[in-house]
Amino acid sequence: MAIKILVIDDEDDVLDFISYNLKREGYEIILANNGQMGLDMAKEENPDLILLDIMMPDIDGIEVCRQLRNDKEFDQTIIAFLTARGEDYTQVAALDYGGDDFIIKPIKPTILKSRIKALLRRKLKSESEEMAIDFGDLRVDPEQFLVTIKGTPIELAKKEFQILLLLLSNPGKVFSRETIFKKIWSSEVIVGERTIDVHIRRIREKIGDEYIKTLKGIGYKIEYPGI
Repeated sequence: MAIKILVIDDEDDVLDFISYNLKREGYEIILANNGQMGLDMAKEENPDLILLDIMMPDIDGIEVCRQLRNDKEFDQTIIAFLTARGEDYTQVAALDYGGDDFIIKPIKPTILKSRIKALLRRKLKSESEEMAIDFGDLRVDPEQFLVTIKGTPIELAKKEFQILLLLLSNPGKVFSRETIFKKIWSSEVIVGERTIDVHIRRIREKIGDEYIKTLKGIGYKIEYPGI
């Protein structure tokens, strides 16, 4: 079965360009030329990946992403933003609402294809590693997207969940901010270091301060409480 990709953009030439290039790679392409149509098509078609323009009239891409991420059916759907804007605040807002990556306009066919393949590989790898992790009183179940402390559910945003899962993949190992950026977003996404710090702070507020340790100027690691 072909990988299904939904492209949401209000520019017809962008839709045609992306559709032409990705159909040649064997993907099934669904097109929507506004945010509301994109939301409707996402619910109807359940795509594997969504390419989403940020700057659209009526319902912009960030709002479309927010609504999709609030629907548990789209918790694990890959969402990559299409944007001609490079402002940090726009990127941070988009990522905070659940975006996985950025593809900057004007789009080059080779970059588009390679980024799509990288995002799909990342998803397949994460799906193959979906086993519950027990760590002290903490339990993380990737398959159910569930975190509990002593059996009590803790609600984490998608990026918070992914960062926690990354730290738990190798307890005691120090993960630099650069490594976290590359693993959770991608090496091409440019956001300030404060983004990682904010996500770590939010995780600590929810699971407690005793698990994640800060190594000033280096990065973060997770350890059993009391170590």
